[in-house]
Amino acid sequence: MGAIFGAVFVLVNAQSPLSAPVALVLRVAACLAAAGVIAMWFMTARKERSAVRGEGAAGQEERPRNMFGRGYLIVVAAEVVLLFGGLRVMAALGAPAQANVGWVALVVGVHFIALAPIWKDWGIAVPGVVLTLLGAAGLVLAATGSALAWVPIISGVLSGVVLLGGSLTFGWRNVRASAL
Repeated sequence: MGAIFGAVFVLVNAQSPLSAPVALVLRVAACLAAAGVIAMWFMTARKERSAVRGEGAAGQEERPRNMFGRGYLIVVAAEVVLLFGGLRVMAALGAPAQANVGWVALVVGVHFIALAPIWKDWGIAVPGVVLTLLGAAGLVLAATGSALAWVPIISGVLSGVVLLGGSLTFGWRNVRASAL
């Protein structure tokens, strides 16, 4: 999911003031990175499935942990309310459209930070903190009116790069772990 959202962040926000060739390179790289994460997911899932089948015959099957339980659902519900509620409030206050990108990055970052203790994986807090900071930076730029054109780059493209980088890192770690 992180890779898909990361690619979307880049695809939607790689625009002027970036030059057209730079924007194109970023978009292609984002798509390739997302495809790489998806490929790693399939590789890991296939190895885990065959390992579970083999261990299941011996009665040693390990139950996967439920990552999408009550805590996850509460965080996602809060994220949806904050995301769409915040966008409406900003529109009502007359915030520039570029501020929306900053708000989305901030809420997504906080969502990762909130999920870290629920999933007992503090590694996801790192991209969460970075996305939160990139979102806050975009909101500050939008509020001051300075460098409005750069808000989608800072809060959007860079957030996408962080999500893709994190997804590639976690995907590679899982591929390596499943190979052992």
